[in-house]
Amino acid sequence: MSENDVLFVAEHRRGDLRDVSYEGITAGRALADALGGELHVAVISGPVEAFAESLNTPGVDVVHTADAGEEFDHDTYAAATEALHAELEPAALLLPNSVNGLDYAPAVADSLGLPYATDAVDIAYDDGLTVTREMYGSKVETSVEVAGDQFVVSIRSGEWPAADGAGDAEITPFEFDASGVDDGARVQGFEEVGGGDVDISEAEFLVSIGRGIEEEENLDLIRDLCDATGATLSASRPIVDNDWLPKNRQVGQSGKQVTPKVYLAIGISGAVQHVAGMKGAETIIAINTDPNAPIFDIADYGIVGDLFDVVPALIEEFN
Repeated sequence: MSENDVLFVAEHRRGDLRDVSYEGITAGRALADALGGELHVAVISGPVEAFAESLNTPGVDVVHTADAGEEFDHDTYAAATEALHAELEPAALLLPNSVNGLDYAPAVADSLGLPYATDAVDIAYDDGLTVTREMYGSKVETSVEVAGDQFVVSIRSGEWPAADGAGDAEITPFEFDASGVDDGARVQGFEEVGGGDVDISEAEFLVSIGRGIEEEENLDLIRDLCDATGATLSASRPIVDNDWLPKNRQVGQSGKQVTPKVYLAIGISGAVQHVAGMKGAETIIAINTDPNAPIFDIADYGIVGDLFDVVPALIEEFN
């Protein structure tokens, strides 16, 4: 393996590869091209052979499979990733900036003694690595120059197109002895979120509400809009945390990922955790009093105005 190569570690949960696994291939390929090296992809635990076939897309040079249990756990992933890095010695180690990735990536970077840049929305290399990150609720972007010939970067989901198609990568097992890992933590099971009365991931038109709704009593206004338009009601995390709507209505990293034909965001600022769950919608419409709200950066249509003026007008229009 060349010292200019890139190693990307894919992510899966409960038997399915996550979208970021394919987005990371796109990011990794671009970085490998800039470095003049190859792209190596690793998948740890689970049905690794099946995962490897799915990850074998154009642009991938080698897929490494590490058979180490069924689900993610910190100790196994950290140990396997460090072992892969020791054998391959890549210039760049890319990991998902996800709940799992953020669990073990800092430990890996610290153990390897490498600089670590988190939550990258863009990566460039020209005689040195530059990572683009967002700050202040995604209101500004900042470019961070990362020193060193080797580095670790975690990438945000949804910022790169997903790789697809059949590739011709070499698929090779990585001999990793998981029996010697100190199991400080293990996944013991999963608790299903109550299904409730609707599956928002199947809805074609979602009306989603955030802090701008101000009070629980104002939900009636939004429900009237849903009735008038035939939309399904969903929400950002603060609404669920306040127990105004059940967990099955939450959109975002800690809720559900949705891809409706229309997503109407009302009083939602557009924090990265929420955007990660809905940016795949075909058409995004935002209503917010703040013209600088990050939600407008991804919206196809936006209304800068008070929802208590705009929503009644919409109800009247559709009734």
